[in-house]
Amino acid sequence: MLMAKKNIGEECVICEESKIKGIHLYTAFICTDCESDLISTDMNNPKYKYFLKQLRKVTNPEISS
Repeated sequence: MLMAKKNIGEECVICEESKIKGIHLYTAFICTDCESDLISTDMNNPKYKYFLKQLRKVTNPEISS
């Protein structure tokens, strides 16, 4: 018997995986694993450029009145 995979959590804007724990940054979700990795990565590390590329997906929502 096959069971459908149930998506639990939200998709992380950096790793693009569904995770339960994390933070919200404007319109995006960042999982705790990526958050920890991001803040501990040196700017000279090539991985840092990947983080910047992924974070460009985050948009600042406009406030309408």
